[in-house]
This record gives sequence, C-alpha cells and structure tokens, in this order.
Amino acid sequence: MTVIRGKERAAVLPLAVAGLVVSLFPIVYLHVVAVGQLSPLSHTISDYIFVDNGSGLLAVTALSLAAASVGLLVVLVRRGLPRRGPVALLLGLWAAGLTVAAVFPTDPTGAPTSLSGAVHRYAGAVMFTSLPLAGWLISRRFIPSAPVRRFSVAAGITSVAFMVSHVSLTYDGQVLLGLFERVLFALLYALLFALAAAVSREVVR
Repeated sequence: MTVIRGKERAAVLPLAVAGLVVSLFPIVYLHVVAVGQLSPLSHTISDYIFVDNGSGLLAVTALSLAAASVGLLVVLVRRGLPRRGPVALLLGLWAAGLTVAAVFPTDPTGAPTSLSGAVHRYAGAVMFTSLPLAGWLISRRFIPSAPVRRFSVAAGITSVAFMVSHVSLTYDGQVLLGLFERVLFALLYALLFALAAAVSREVVR
C-alpha cells in the first residue's frame, strides 16, 4: 500500500508542476503585448483584463495556478498532511481565492468600486495572506526546507507592502501597486516551485 501511494504522489506531482509552468505563459504574454498600455508600476496584474483577450488569458493563468496548487495539496495530504489542519485550509483558501478572483473581475482604475471589484479585492487579500502562511507552516512543521521558509517570509513581507501601497507608497506620483504585486507574485511562484522541489525530494526517499 505504501508503494502505491508513493507512485500516486509521483504521478500527481509532475502534473502540478506542469500546471505551474502553463500558468506562466498567458501572464508573460500579456505583459509583453500590453507594453505602453499599462504601467507595471501602478497597474495591477488584474488590470490586464482590459487588454484584448486579457480576461480569458488571465483566467487560464489563475485557474492553472489554482489547479497546480490543489495538486501540491493532494501530494502533501497523501504524504500525511492532515486534511483538516491549518496548512490544508490555507492552501485551499489560496486556490479558492485565485478562482474567485478570476470569476469576479476588478474595476477599471478610478471607477467606483462595484460588487465584483469588492469581491475581487477580498479574494486577493485572502490569497496573498494564505499562501505565505501555508509555506511557512510547511517549512516549520512538515517538510524542513530553507528555500520554502525564505520565500514564505519574503512573500509575507511583500504582501504587507502591497496592501500598504494601496494608500501610501508612491513614486513620481504613481501608486506602486503594480510593482509590489509583481514582486509578490514572483515570490509566490518561487515558493510554489520550491515547495514542489521539496515534496519531490520527500517522494523519492
């Protein structure tokens, strides 16, 4: 039975990593085609829905990332992570937040906050809080991994900076929402890839 579970984990993990890789292509493409239209300093990634085909491409990124995260959670649970513990809950909230944020788009810059925009923002707050906490708990209690711990701490600090940037952090008259969010997403991707690598080492043992 143990051998079968090991094979199951080994089968799910490459799919999760593939989901992470696939999720990168649409968002990188949008950054390229939107040069001159959106500022990476002041516009958030969610603003790419206003670029041609942006809504669908962002949905692919968000849903692929959510699916990959669920795959990592499945591997962790099969390895012994409690299904009803805080880590499983936090990873589930991260994946759910991504999905909700994809379903409820943001508002245009300067427009009044709509119901969809409000839901999008709260989903983002849940996402950006949950994953760094989950990574930190995993590195402390479940799989000792210095990269996972470091990326979790860095992402947590950047998440706070991103939230503060909504009201006070500016440069040359621009609110630095976009800059902090992009740094945050880079750290979250690094955290997920580091977690996949850490889990992979555990599976091989």
